[in-house]
Amino acid sequence: MQIPLDYYRILGLPMQATAEQLEQAHRDRTLQLPRREYSEFAIQSRKQLIDSAYAALEDSSKRRDYDSHLIAAGGPAAIEPVSIEIYEGQLIGALLVLLELGEYELVIRYGRPYLSSGSGQLGQTAQETLADVVLTIGLACLELGREQWQQHQYENAAESLETGYELMLRESLFPAMQAEIQADLDKLKPYRILELVARPLGDKAARQHGVELLKSMLAQRGGIDGANDDASGLGVEDFLRFVQQLRSYLTSAEQQDIFEVEAQRPSSVGLYLSVYALLARGFARHQPNLVRQAKQRLALLTERQDVYLEQAVCAVLLGQTEEATYALERSHEREPISFIREHSAGAPDLLPGLCLYTERWLQQDVFPFFRDLDQSSVTLKDYFANEQVQAYLEAMPPDDVAPAPIPGRWGAAPPPSDPGRWGAAPGGVAPDYGEAPTYRRSSGAGTATAFGVGAAAAGAAGIGAAGAAAMGAGIGAAASTAAPPPRPTYTAEQVSSLSPEGSLDEVEPVSTIAFDDGGDDDDDDETLRRRSGAPKWGRLALVLLLGLLGLGVLGFIVAQLLGWVGALFSGPKLKGDPLDVDVSRPAIELPAEEGVSTSTNVQVIAEETLQSWYRAKGEAMGPQWNVEALSDILLEPALSDWTGRAQKNQSQGYHVEYEQTIQNILVEEVAEDQLKVTADVDETGQSYLFGAPDGSTSFEDQLTVEYSLQKQDDKWMIESFAVQ
Repeated sequence: MQIPLDYYRILGLPMQATAEQLEQAHRDRTLQLPRREYSEFAIQSRKQLIDSAYAALEDSSKRRDYDSHLIAAGGPAAIEPVSIEIYEGQLIGALLVLLELGEYELVIRYGRPYLSSGSGQLGQTAQETLADVVLTIGLACLELGREQWQQHQYENAAESLETGYELMLRESLFPAMQAEIQADLDKLKPYRILELVARPLGDKAARQHGVELLKSMLAQRGGIDGANDDASGLGVEDFLRFVQQLRSYLTSAEQQDIFEVEAQRPSSVGLYLSVYALLARGFARHQPNLVRQAKQRLALLTERQDVYLEQAVCAVLLGQTEEATYALERSHEREPISFIREHSAGAPDLLPGLCLYTERWLQQDVFPFFRDLDQSSVTLKDYFANEQVQAYLEAMPPDDVAPAPIPGRWGAAPPPSDPGRWGAAPGGVAPDYGEAPTYRRSSGAGTATAFGVGAAAAGAAGIGAAGAAAMGAGIGAAASTAAPPPRPTYTAEQVSSLSPEGSLDEVEPVSTIAFDDGGDDDDDDETLRRRSGAPKWGRLALVLLLGLLGLGVLGFIVAQLLGWVGALFSGPKLKGDPLDVDVSRPAIELPAEEGVSTSTNVQVIAEETLQSWYRAKGEAMGPQWNVEALSDILLEPALSDWTGRAQKNQSQGYHVEYEQTIQNILVEEVAEDQLKVTADVDETGQSYLFGAPDGSTSFEDQLTVEYSLQKQDDKWMIESFAVQ
């Protein structure tokens, strides 16, 4: 049978190799043995091919004839056209050689037919042959998967790894390798999920597969803020960063589906994020019933979390004007309150500013984190003008109050019974939602974790920073006030006299939210359950118009007021450099050999050249992606290779910062203008995605590297690298 190999590749030599190099390569290849799991038959089969290659090239006349044939076929670079003929017993040896050459796909192509065609014909017992072929294909799948991983082909990598795993599992062979492949698959899962959900919305099957993989991770971890080990290598905070990154790739319906399940675990993080999905969908799709669900679920967090601002937003969208204002008075969010007061100047209450805040927050700070809504443009005016919204608000029962608090840890009842989502307890008994951490808003400064500082995260939450102090004078009654004061109303004549036009200035994204272990509010829970009676969406439309008047004059004030706002979800993305999943490459201290120069001159040249290379590498792969620095130290083919890497990093938004220790530098003068330098390099790399650390792709390597140096225009440059 024909196998795509040639004698030079079997020995690992170029066609220009000398007779001495030929002999040395034969000796080295003979001494290098494959993994200990291989049978003696496989080892001898490989040795036969190496011996045959050496015998064919050792004789100068035979070698000339073979070289002519090889050149006519396209040379060693033409892998497929060039081949050698082997007999059946040499197949496993040929597969081993292809594996060592990195031809993983060829190993799989030529090895697979023999898994089902009866391997006894290869000259060995069927079981032994089967084990050798399975091992070789399994190793090829493992290495191919890792190679594809580093090329950011995550689904292809998973397919390769799964192929090898399933093969060995089916044959009940090599459990240690099965575990090794499974470990790679576990660590690869976050990358696969991100790749799948980032695909176009029309690719429904792939995106749904990504969602299912995410759900499986959540189940293994015990929830979005669970601490169970899913073998992905992501701790609690890293996983929250991962979820943070995913949200902008998921639609509002997908997020609602995922986070409602999380809320039922119970998980306060999942509950909070489900509220945002409901609120975003309700406003964008003109479905106030979803807003009402969001408002009811917020009541589960009120005892230990200041979510009154969010409740005020929900009340605005439900036309509950008095309840909206009263919830606003109970909030400790000083910056948003200040913004709302500024934009309610001259009005009898805070509703104009609250309406403006609601529209800005939803449009600019909530929608961008839902893939199907990030380009949506919906205004409060459009929302309240919708007939579906009007009909729902008119029909909404006047006794639509928040769920009454119940004794227990959270101090609030779950939403009305909905077995399909919440699994309401029988007999009216409320389920135990567990200890609920307290949220606090952060201004963004010093926030280092995904959903803010702390052990868990809550998602986007509006403008503002945490504040436990009392509100400034004129904001409203104290938190312990038993009932809201009467609110003024607007007449139909006032409504008709208002201009419907308005504009919104652009603002920065909102700050992140963090969990806090401390503190219950001392507010009277009973007062929160008050509402104004029948919905007054007409009045709300009026105050919305009032709030939109005069924004041109206030534009400068708005810009100054909002200058403090931090970037929402500015944590690291789960892209960037792939994990260093290569097989272990320990540093090797090479003994001195003949021909190694001890000349001070070439030693200094080597040291300075390596230092120049690592400086240029740091610039090219660093935050400025200074690719031009590479041309000052690298020649082809290394220049194209590293230029491509740096440009790819830049296109994906991540950079790497390196630290190296270089030692045991050995220099061999190959020619007057050529040096071969070997050095031990201990290198660490800290990866960053959009400026934020990405620990999952950082690495520590101990390598022995051989550098080929070429003198060009009186300057020493690096032509190629080889990791030993």
